[in-house]
Amino acid sequence: MKGVLLVNLGSPKSPEPKDVKPYLGEFLMDKRVIDIPYVYRALLVKGIILNTRPKKSAAAYKKIWWDEGSPLVVISQRTHAKVEEKMDIPVVLAMRYGEPSIKQGLEKLHQQGVTDVFLIPLYPQFAMATTETITVLAEELRSKFYPEMNITSLPAFYKKKEYVAALANSIKSHLENYDYDQLLFSYHGVPERHIKKSDITKSHCQIDGSCCNTPSVAHDYCYRHQCFATTKQVVDALGIPADKYSVSFQSRLGRDKWLDPATDMTVNQMAENGVKKLAIVTPAFVADCLETLEEIGMEAKHEFLQRGGTEFKTIPCLNDDDQWIDALVTWINEWKTK
Repeated sequence: MKGVLLVNLGSPKSPEPKDVKPYLGEFLMDKRVIDIPYVYRALLVKGIILNTRPKKSAAAYKKIWWDEGSPLVVISQRTHAKVEEKMDIPVVLAMRYGEPSIKQGLEKLHQQGVTDVFLIPLYPQFAMATTETITVLAEELRSKFYPEMNITSLPAFYKKKEYVAALANSIKSHLENYDYDQLLFSYHGVPERHIKKSDITKSHCQIDGSCCNTPSVAHDYCYRHQCFATTKQVVDALGIPADKYSVSFQSRLGRDKWLDPATDMTVNQMAENGVKKLAIVTPAFVADCLETLEEIGMEAKHEFLQRGGTEFKTIPCLNDDDQWIDALVTWINEWKTK
């Protein structure tokens, strides 16, 4: 019997430090998020970060928390419900960190007699800290607890026509009657070493401005290439001229070299350079969350307006948009009939 497991990032149970701390601990101790040896990772996370960051993160979560709960979880639940309604096979929702866990998701499918699982990491672009950590953990759990199961994972879907159309149409609808000066595509940042670690050729990725534009099998696992490719497909579909859009990377952590340019610096420079009306879209996420609602919708907006900008428009993630739901259903049906 076939079944589907949708997986998103996850969220603390509440915006209180007591719940944020274990969530951050699980997230940051993932070796594909902070990819340094365990001893040093433990010293950094348990010895420093978890003694200082939970209170600050909890304050940020409180700014965006909904009455129903975490926006990311609530939106993911709505997405799951809409997809499930259109399918005649079991569809289950799980989170990489927090609950419902991937283990709980696989168990729920197992109890319904599912032996063939279509795993859908809800990330358009591949990255070690997103898609890979989900697929690796799911396979580890399958091997240990559900050896009779077979798992097929949906690869990064950044160039699937259904996704591109849904994203482009969403952006178009939110920009109607808005005469913006610049449209900024802000993607979640990753350390540059993650890009090179994911290079299956071990030589193509140089992060030098040319490798992402030079065809290579390395692009199948190159987050940087896939972010720029996502942007290009959307601006081509919408006919946005080159001088009207930019790309940046947000949410840096630590002192390592991360992908450039940084979103916060880009937004500030735009305001200082005379950009008055700025629109921002965050295509690394399919559901609005702390990084889109607080980091962009509140912090970046405040800085932009403080530096001379006059209008700041955030374009929501796809969330439970019907065209996005139809894209997921299409991919599931394609897998079902193989």
